[in-house]
Amino acid sequence: MTGEQVQMVLIAAGSAVVVGVLGLAAGWLLRHRSLRWQLGLVAVTAVAGVLVGVLFIAQLMFISDHDFRVVSLVTVVAGAVAVVVALGLGAAIAHWSHALRDEVRRVDARRPYVPGRHGPSEFQELADELALAQGRLEDARRRESQLEESRRELVSWVSHDLRTPLAGMRAMTEALEDGLAPDPERYHRQIRAEVDRMVRMVDDLFELSRIHAGVLRVSPQPLLLGDVVSEALAGADPVARQRGVRLGGSVDDGLEVTADPAALARVVTNLIMNAVRHTPADGTVEVRGRLIDGEVELSVTDVCGGIPGDDITRVFDVAWQGSEARTPEIDDDSGRGAGLGLAIVKGIVEAHRGRVDVDNVPPGCRFRVFLPV
Repeated sequence: MTGEQVQMVLIAAGSAVVVGVLGLAAGWLLRHRSLRWQLGLVAVTAVAGVLVGVLFIAQLMFISDHDFRVVSLVTVVAGAVAVVVALGLGAAIAHWSHALRDEVRRVDARRPYVPGRHGPSEFQELADELALAQGRLEDARRRESQLEESRRELVSWVSHDLRTPLAGMRAMTEALEDGLAPDPERYHRQIRAEVDRMVRMVDDLFELSRIHAGVLRVSPQPLLLGDVVSEALAGADPVARQRGVRLGGSVDDGLEVTADPAALARVVTNLIMNAVRHTPADGTVEVRGRLIDGEVELSVTDVCGGIPGDDITRVFDVAWQGSEARTPEIDDDSGRGAGLGLAIVKGIVEAHRGRVDVDNVPPGCRFRVFLPV
């Protein structure tokens, strides 16, 4: 490269640097203005850098005044056109930005959101993401509404389930105090049974509060699933016999699962007692345990008549007690809870990094628990 060429490069570079610094300073001053001004400034800075470099080099080359005016005129016209195009593009982008802003404002509105096709692909992708975000918001809003409804139902049903036995115990204690009880021993047994039922309800509420607070702690260890199921079936057998329900099932030999012993026992017991409570006389409750796709599957199948489609998504909600087809019956042995058993099952299973679901298997339904080995 000759010395003259080096000199022209240095002049052009120096001119561009000076104009660029001035452009950055102007950009800092205009940083809070509309995007159209930012784009216009970019165009002006680029054109000014070229124009200043051309003018200095033209002077250095000692060209004629006529040629100098021609070069200057061409450069200025080209720069003006570039600035106009940049301002037009900036106005278009600002318009698309405003349209996207209006769409963002509609995301939280309680009406369907249809993303617009405004501007470049990045804006369109952002609009699509906003549509997905509104879908997630709608799901969260519906879930929150269901949870709030479940809380109200829980308070109502727990209040009822506590008020009724308390009123009965008060009447029985008054009868015992006044010496009017025809069979004091029976009154004592009935009071004890009601106290036990309320204790179980309070225990369920405490367990559920720990689950919702995220403070439920489990201590997983290797367990034989068959032993846990056998103990749960033995505990539920008296209630099942009284109701005329048969218990059966099988677990693969030597099938191990890593879980907290007490927590897993509660899961199995709650599922079996729930199935027994909703199975009519002469019905059968089947429990199965097997290894499938690297997970332990525990299923409890009953003959409850099935769960309506509108309710099947609410089975594990707090205070859900079923529709008319699955309305729990009150009896002295199994009693009626406040719809906490299945919610506790879900919380315990998820604490073990597992999952639980339910589906209709005519003539009843099947609850399935999946746990890591």
